[in-house]
Amino acid sequence: MAPAQAHGIPAVPESGITPVAVRSGIAVEINGERFVHTGDPQMPLLWYLRDVLWLTGTKYGGGHGENGADLVLVDGKPVSAIGQPMNRLADKRITTVEGLAAKDGTLHPLQQAFIDEDAIGCGYCTPGWLIAGVALLKRKPHPDDGDIDQLPNSCRCGVQTRVRAAIKRAAAGKAGQA
Repeated sequence: MAPAQAHGIPAVPESGITPVAVRSGIAVEINGERFVHTGDPQMPLLWYLRDVLWLTGTKYGGGHGENGADLVLVDGKPVSAIGQPMNRLADKRITTVEGLAAKDGTLHPLQQAFIDEDAIGCGYCTPGWLIAGVALLKRKPHPDDGDIDQLPNSCRCGVQTRVRAAIKRAAAGKAGQA
């Protein structure tokens, strides 16, 4: 008698199924959580975020990321998510617009400044502006109009002047103040 049957455990019939070893993958940290991508290593980060993780804040803005709607931070630098295949991101720290707020839900000062300045038109480009603005403020805490005008984002709704005001409000530490 087999050992399992001696303990009252029924025998498992022969199925012909052979377990497969755990697949290796590409380890990334996204918004402070660890993930392992085991799919196509050429998959663009944008599709991994939107289709696998359901982080839909980062938008598709064209095949080459030319309008900034698909920006994320990779190790603190703004990068087009459509232009980054997963195999280039091993062991990188990625922050999406969903990861800007604190864990307790407190908005990032720039997010609050966008609300304060009503810097949201249709909203499609807003996540990219936030990511680019956060990176700018980290690099240059008190940017001028020329610095803001160099951001790679575009908006068809025409909120650029309100975006400029929001970035300046956040830089001045006045987000959330009337």
